[in-house]
Amino acid sequence: MTYDNASPALTPREAARLLAECQRRYGTKGVAVSGGEPALNRRWLVSLFRELARLVESKVRRHLDSNGTLLTPDYVDELVEAGCNNIGVEPKCARVETYMRVTGLSDRDLASSYLEAAWWAIEYIYNNYRDRVYLGVGLVYNRDLVSLEEVAEAGERLAAIGSDIQVTVLDYFPAFRRRDLKRPSPREMLEVKKVLEAAGLKVVIVQTSRGHVGPGDRRRLGL
Repeated sequence: MTYDNASPALTPREAARLLAECQRRYGTKGVAVSGGEPALNRRWLVSLFRELARLVESKVRRHLDSNGTLLTPDYVDELVEAGCNNIGVEPKCARVETYMRVTGLSDRDLASSYLEAAWWAIEYIYNNYRDRVYLGVGLVYNRDLVSLEEVAEAGERLAAIGSDIQVTVLDYFPAFRRRDLKRPSPREMLEVKKVLEAAGLKVVIVQTSRGHVGPGDRRRLGL
């Protein structure tokens, strides 16, 4: 579920009922809440997960996608207690200069605080909820925005937290204000995967123009 800024707003209970109905109808393994940035409305989001936990079976994944900038420890605690059992955090990169290029922020201090908040959220979730919450981390790659050296830096930082953290790298391509970008090739993304694995990460998935490639999937692209 995402907020499209056009449809009528739903209460947490209404949204949860729709998600639960779709999950049952299509037999999906989980339901997900994505952006914009869903963590902006804390009371609504917590209420949504509380309703979802009541409406779907316990084995169903109840997933939150967030940029992590607002996920303070007490917020994470509240979400987990409400029933959120999957969290994806997307710090995007390791360096504040890159974060500013990717997000378009011009205030360095603000960008630095957002970036570090996302990294602290990753560490907090992993260290405190690894037995209750499946954690995924999102990075981005485009050679015009992020260097392979920084990719390695991000990988080492993540591996220091937990080598078993699932990391997904998005191949940033032309869209919105960055139509000048050239989409990374599948070969480039496989190199990104190799760099992250060399940094010590065991579960790396890269998005490519030919589909997602995870552990053991290299041959599927014929490269």
